[in-house]
Amino acid sequence: MGPDHIIRHQRMPLAAIAGLWIAWSAALPAHADIYRFEDEEGIVHFTDAPTDKRFKIFMRDLKKDRQLRTKLRFAASVNPAEYDHIIKTYADKYGVSQSLIKAVIHAESGYNPNAVSPKGASGLMQLMPETARSLKVSNSFNPRDNVEGGVKYLRFLLDTFRGDVSLAVAAYNAGLSKVARFGGIPPFAETRNYVNRVLSYMQTYQAD
Repeated sequence: MGPDHIIRHQRMPLAAIAGLWIAWSAALPAHADIYRFEDEEGIVHFTDAPTDKRFKIFMRDLKKDRQLRTKLRFAASVNPAEYDHIIKTYADKYGVSQSLIKAVIHAESGYNPNAVSPKGASGLMQLMPETARSLKVSNSFNPRDNVEGGVKYLRFLLDTFRGDVSLAVAAYNAGLSKVARFGGIPPFAETRNYVNRVLSYMQTYQAD
C-alpha cells in the first residue's frame, strides 16, 4: 500500500468503521499525518497524502509533531523577541495571527534578517525578488519592510484559500499556482514537511 493510498467507506456501524480503520492504519508508513473529508454522498475519505483542499487534518503523527516542536532552537546570535513589536504591528494591521507569522519566520529564516536562500529568497520571511517587488518591499533585509511584505502576502493567501492555513502555508512555500493545480497541498516532500513544520511551530507559539 503506497503513501498516496486513499481509503473510502460509506456510512456503517461504528465497530465496523473502527475495524476498517485499524486494519488500514496498520499498513500506513510509520510516520504519517492522516486527513479526511466526507463527500455529498456520505462517503468518508481518508488519506496521508491530500491533493484535494476538502481534506482536513484528522489525526496528526504525534511522534513527528513532538520532534518538530523540540526544534524551537536558534543560533546564539538570534533574539526573536526583538522582532515582537514588528510582528504585532503587522499582525494587527493585516489580521494575521502572530503565532502564524512567527512560525513562518522560524521555518523560513530562523529569525536571521540577513538570510539568503539558494534560490534568492531573502530576509526574515524569505521573500523572492519578484514577490518583494509586487509587494512594494524596497529592502528585503530591512526587518520591518520584510515582515510587512510577508504578512501582506500571507493575508492574500489566507483570503485566496478562505482561511485555510494549511493551503496558505503550502502556497507560501510552493507557490499559488502549484496548490491550485493540485487542488490542495502539492505532493512534494519539501512542501509537506514545510507545512507540518509551520503548523507545529504555530501550535508551540500559541501555547507559549
